Amino acid sequence: MESQFELAPAEEREIRSGQRRVRSLTREGFQHGKTGEKALSDEGALIRAIGHGDEHAFEALFRRYSRKVFQIAYRLIGCQDEAEEAVQEVFLTIFQKAKTFRGECQFSTWLYRLAVNAALSRLRKQKRRKEVSYEDFLPQFQQDGHHKARPVIDWSSDADESAASENLRDALRNAVSELKPVDRAVIVLSDIQGLSDQEIAESLKLTVSAVKTRLHRARLFLRGKLAVHLGYSAA
Repeated sequence: MESQFELAPAEEREIRSGQRRVRSLTREGFQHGKTGEKALSDEGALIRAIGHGDEHAFEALFRRYSRKVFQIAYRLIGCQDEAEEAVQEVFLTIFQKAKTFRGECQFSTWLYRLAVNAALSRLRKQKRRKEVSYEDFLPQFQQDGHHKARPVIDWSSDADESAASENLRDALRNAVSELKPVDRAVIVLSDIQGLSDQEIAESLKLTVSAVKTRLHRARLFLRGKLAVHLGYSAA
């Protein structure tokens, strides 16, 4: 699925311009020391250096993680400008709270949590779309356990053959946008960013079982939406 969500060149430019804006917003708090190259590979050392106002460390952290944060925000919000604002918010928060980061969780967990929260806060402010019922696109079963819709067709080969189709990519993006916000976050973190269920649970403050349930239903919903798009029954 990740190949369906690669960043376009324009989005890459937005990341670079975002770095300049974040630097300008935080410049007054920076000192002009330079963190050693060895320390730049250590997240804990980077955070400590940022807490002391080290601009070089902040830039290193931004270069390392800004693309990932932008991907998460953009896939959740679906708006490039708002995703860019979310990136700025995340790194400003890191700058402001670096001194208070105690390492009780992994830095990546904290980063994902900040990215998702920044994106979801913007998503909730958007004009709400008409909510799509998951049930309309989930498998339907009879009392004896058999599918209600017959025949049940394996359309996966059609999807594979059409994977390069812009039309199918658009259908997938639209289907993801119709997921409930937290379910969308679970899908983005799992199927696009490749996080484990445990990492997602820690990032979203859910139980692992809740993550598994949300992920399973969201994938079934996406499968049903794509099945309908390809002319088959969702069930």
